[in-house]
Amino acid sequence: MIIPFEFASIPRIIFGAGKLSELYELIPEFGNNVLIVTGGTSLEKSGNWDIISSNLTQKGFDFSHAFITEEPSPNRIDEIAAKYRTMNIDVIVGIGGGSVTDAGKAISAMIPYQDSIVNYLEGVGTKKPDGKKVPYIAIPTTSGTGSEATKNAVISKVGEDGFKKSLRHDNYIPNIAIVDPELMLTCPPSITGACGMDAFTQLLEAYVSAKGNPMTNALAYSGLKYMKDNIVPACTSGSDDIGVRTAMAYGSLMSGITLANAGLGIVHGLASPIGGYFEIPHGVVCGTLLAEATKMNILKLKEKGIEGRPALMKHSEIGALMAGEEDFKKGELYKYLDLLIETLEKWTNNLEIEKLSAYGIAEDDFDKIIEKASLKNNPVHLSSDDIRKILKNRL
Repeated sequence: MIIPFEFASIPRIIFGAGKLSELYELIPEFGNNVLIVTGGTSLEKSGNWDIISSNLTQKGFDFSHAFITEEPSPNRIDEIAAKYRTMNIDVIVGIGGGSVTDAGKAISAMIPYQDSIVNYLEGVGTKKPDGKKVPYIAIPTTSGTGSEATKNAVISKVGEDGFKKSLRHDNYIPNIAIVDPELMLTCPPSITGACGMDAFTQLLEAYVSAKGNPMTNALAYSGLKYMKDNIVPACTSGSDDIGVRTAMAYGSLMSGITLANAGLGIVHGLASPIGGYFEIPHGVVCGTLLAEATKMNILKLKEKGIEGRPALMKHSEIGALMAGEEDFKKGELYKYLDLLIETLEKWTNNLEIEKLSAYGIAEDDFDKIIEKASLKNNPVHLSSDDIRKILKNRL
């Protein structure tokens, strides 16, 4: 029996190598006055910015350029929105990693308002956004967050009273997402590894989520299938292989679609407070915790006996997928569970995902992290001691 479910809208998706070229045909659908949002220097170093800016100039677009050099903060979003609020921007184009994609989404949402984004953040502000925005085109240059397919922008304030919270509305889904794997060929191994582990985490957490449904299961499984054989090559011998990069880009895109509909688990439930308290890349948090969190989830599901078996089966199915045995054999449930954990541990080591202590996190910080951790949609309840063990094993 299929339980009732809803499925959120997705943007118009244009996917494939070389598809960036279609940007210049799409912009006129919205107007001529364009705000381009990019990261610090990576797009320029790759040579892609010279190509993009030259094309914009040649085709007669009136464009401005804003930079996001770290995860978007309330102050930075407010600053950019205020600067361009009176400039009659017709469309915003975000070209970069997850931080840039989220920032572009937030800027497009905040230009119509006269106050701070803080007032509209979930769990922080008291106002609800009404969905007004400047049209937005998202163009990811990493395979990680899947933000190009979601309706929320994650905004961070780092420090003792820090937070990572979402600005969210159904209308904030990008109007168009252009996913061109050629833009990812120059992404360095460390960023590729962290972003890839983030996307894989989102796919796995969505697949085993308590909120999952047949549609999210199918999409998450397809994303996992493409990523499993390409995540390590993307950081090593296959970094300049367009086939490898295309598989990673597809997996990342699927992760955004599935997380928006099935939700996520304990890894992302911990990533939010950790990212609020410490200057640590989101992908590193996910990558460093994934194997330990999966191991703990499986352990607690085993303890639940027959009640935990459906979620164990889903973990085991992914273990079988990792082994290249898609013809899942129910009698080998535990073999596949062990294989899943072993594979994730091997990736964590091979991709050299850093431990938490590298970013100043200590055991004394665990209480405040655990206090704000979320278990929403995790396939099994975890106690504070369970969560503490996950953190300690990756300290």
